[in-house]
Amino acid sequence: MSSTSTATAERPGEPAAPGALVEFRGLRREFGPTVALDGLDLTARPGELLALLGPSGCGKTTALRVLAGFEHPDAGEVLVDGKDITEVPANRRDAGMVFQSYSLFPHLNARDNVAFGLRVRKVSTAERHRRADELLELVGLPTHAARFPHQMSGGQQQRVALARALALRPRVLLLDEPLSALDAKVRLSLREEIRRLQLSLGITTIFVTHDQEEALSMADRVAVLNAGKLEQCAAPSELYERPATAFVAEFVGTMNRLPGRLTDGGRVEVAGSVLPVDGEIPAGRDVEVLLRPENVTATADPDGTATVVSASFFGSVTRVLLDLPGGGTVKADLASRDAGELVPGVRASVRPADRPVLVVAATPAAGQAA
Repeated sequence: MSSTSTATAERPGEPAAPGALVEFRGLRREFGPTVALDGLDLTARPGELLALLGPSGCGKTTALRVLAGFEHPDAGEVLVDGKDITEVPANRRDAGMVFQSYSLFPHLNARDNVAFGLRVRKVSTAERHRRADELLELVGLPTHAARFPHQMSGGQQQRVALARALALRPRVLLLDEPLSALDAKVRLSLREEIRRLQLSLGITTIFVTHDQEEALSMADRVAVLNAGKLEQCAAPSELYERPATAFVAEFVGTMNRLPGRLTDGGRVEVAGSVLPVDGEIPAGRDVEVLLRPENVTATADPDGTATVVSASFFGSVTRVLLDLPGGGTVKADLASRDAGELVPGVRASVRPADRPVLVVAATPAAGQAA
C-alpha cells in the first residue's frame, strides 16, 4: 500500500474535500511490443465509485498506475478537475492508493502505519495519533492501534492499508484489486465496508478488479476494458441487461451462444422462437444469438427436443444444462421450485424469453454455450 497526496494534511481536523473529476484522454502505454493502453478515453465523475473490469492484461492496472503517477503514458493526458497532471510527480498528486498486497511497514504498528504519511508531512505527534485513531475506528479497528502487521489477519491488514490511504484526505482513492488475496467471506465483508466508507466520505474512487461480482455490486458505473480499449462504461444494471458489444455480453455474467437465423424486419429465429434484435445486425442470415441463462425457460416434456445433462442447485435458483438437437448446449437458470423434474436424461422443451437479443456473425463453433 502506498499513499500520495497534496491534501491539507497540515490541517487534519478539516473535512475531506469533495471528490474530484478524473479524466483519461487518449491514453496510450506500450511495454515493448505490448500495447497496454490503446487510446483510452474515460471519465470518473466526482464522488462516484468507478470499477475498471476486464481480463488479465486488458490495461486496467496500467490505467490506475498512470493516474497515480507510477507509470507515464506514451501519449494522452490525465486530468483532475480539468487540470492536466500528466507530468506531476506521484508524491504531488491528490490521490491515495491501496494495493492487493497491503504493503504495510512490518516494523510499525497499525497506528504508526496509518500515520506514516502525516509524519512525512511534519504533522505533530499528538495530531497524527489522533487522526490515525480516528481512521482506525472508521475502518472498524479501534482496538488494534498497537498491533503489528504479523499480529493481524489479512482483512485487518487491508483495513489498515485503507486507513493509511485515507489519512491525507485525498480527493481520489485508487484501489488495485485490494480484496483478491482474501478469502470469500472476508472479501464480502470488506467490499461492503469499502463501499460504505466511500459513500460517507464522498471520495472519487477507482477500483480495479477482475471479479465481476465485486464490480457489479460495488460500483456506480463499471468500465469494461479489452486489449487496452474501453468496450463500455455504464451502470451495473445497464451493463448486464444491455451490453454494447459481444465482448461485454460474454465477459459480464454467463451467456449462451445459440445458432440463429435472421428474418425480415430485424428479427431472429432461435430455438423455435422469433425475437427482436438489439444492436447492430451483422451481414448474412446465419448468426449466433446471445442469451442470458435467466432468459431461457426449460420445462420437462416427453416430446421436447432437448435433453437435460445436469442440474446444479444454488438455493433459490437451479442451473440446468441441456443438450440441443443438432449439437450444442444451453444453460437455463430456473426457480428451484420449478426445476424438480429436470433431472439428467429427461426430455425438455426450451424457450427463450420474448425480449431483444444481441446477435453476432456465426462462427464454425456456433451453438456452443458460453
